[in-house]
Amino acid sequence: MSQAAHAYAYLRPSAVLSDAAGPRLALETSGGATPLGAAANPRFFAGFLADPAPAAAALLAVADVAAARYYQPQLRASLDPVVTANGDRLRFESFSGCCGVYARLDVLQAGLDGDEIGHGTTNVDVNNPLREALTRIGPAEPLHLAVGPDALEVTTFDGPVVEKKVPLPERWLRGFAETQVTAAGFDLRAELPAAEAVRFLRSLPRGGGRSGARTALWVVPAGRTLRPTTRPVPGAVCLPGPDRLAALQRVLRHALALRVYGPAVPGDGPAASAWEVVLPGMRLTLTLSPDASRGFSGEGGVLGALATGAAEQDADLVAVLLAWEPRIEVAELAEQSGLTPARVRAALTRLGTAGQIGYDTAEAAYFHRQLPYEAGRAEARNPRLRAAHALVTAGAVRLDGDGSLATVTVDDHVQRVRTDESGRAGCTCLWWAKYRGGRGPCKHVLAVGMVRERNASGGAAPAADAASGSPAPYGKEPVA
Repeated sequence: MSQAAHAYAYLRPSAVLSDAAGPRLALETSGGATPLGAAANPRFFAGFLADPAPAAAALLAVADVAAARYYQPQLRASLDPVVTANGDRLRFESFSGCCGVYARLDVLQAGLDGDEIGHGTTNVDVNNPLREALTRIGPAEPLHLAVGPDALEVTTFDGPVVEKKVPLPERWLRGFAETQVTAAGFDLRAELPAAEAVRFLRSLPRGGGRSGARTALWVVPAGRTLRPTTRPVPGAVCLPGPDRLAALQRVLRHALALRVYGPAVPGDGPAASAWEVVLPGMRLTLTLSPDASRGFSGEGGVLGALATGAAEQDADLVAVLLAWEPRIEVAELAEQSGLTPARVRAALTRLGTAGQIGYDTAEAAYFHRQLPYEAGRAEARNPRLRAAHALVTAGAVRLDGDGSLATVTVDDHVQRVRTDESGRAGCTCLWWAKYRGGRGPCKHVLAVGMVRERNASGGAAPAADAASGSPAPYGKEPVA
């Protein structure tokens, strides 16, 4: 797996500072995208946290996930969380090093008291002294929060810049792309009041290690609580690796409720799920991949959108209409762009591969952020997509009859792809037999789709994106 060095440059370390006005939480920023363009150290908010103790605990939970590997835990990860200012809230996001857990803290307007919330995306420094200071934050006094230095600090600062260089796997980018596709297929499956939420989460098996994190359980709503079961009975929601919810333990004493999200149409095997703790003025959500050994980066949910040339063109159009909205309304975008809602969703999926789109399960809506990745990078690095392009280029695909059946010839092997009236495709290959579409389409299905699109448009099949190189964080050159 290729890796690049992701470079952060902060004016100073983030810290909890004390002065006559009380404690101040100063979160330093590094390289950000804003409505006015790239900024080295943007400032998105200055004011007070309405509930300091739960906010500090929730920030620590997001940092816990960023520093964790739930699969092969002996290898540590260290990526600074991403923060997006959406005008009415601040969103803090992180991924585990194994890409199997996605954490997001939404600090809503009710949880903030201060200046207007800005718009943009950046990284924030989380260091060990800051973590220790956050554990000592109590509810007794107000806590001032600053996300980024003010203009005077930037212009007069003459101290050394704090730099971090960390390995950034390609799969971390693909994980951001896949989680928004996965979460968009979730429904609210259960909601527990505070006391039952705490009781349930504290009852989960621990002990962990690699084997514990890989154990899949299921839970069934039973009155005001959840009843565990060892198999996917009707109505059950998968809890794939209960150890991976460990970060929620930090916020349990502040919890108001627990909401559980899962696929709208549950299957008969392990599945991803999202676990949201409702806090005063905030929401903390952990989204788990179907298995600790399966990072979101390999799920393949974005491949259908990546394989079509129409989605690429539509994404360029939709991208100019985005402005860090906290809620992206598909119907409104369809009206503004002149596209159908289905094409808008495909365009949003494609934009998600560059880190520009996330999905909020609590509001069942997409949101805009701007991560420092090149559009098309996830496409260029995806082996199934590259293999599908190679099949099309080699002329390996033949459509039979009305096009519902296709033959794909690979060396001396012949695979057949059949598409039903609803557009769902199946293949005779081993990949499809193993996953049944549960990890996205196989290379043969992708290739057939490309040929059908080419024939329908009368043009050439979509060309593979040749993007390569390392993602550069917010205008910075990648470090060799």
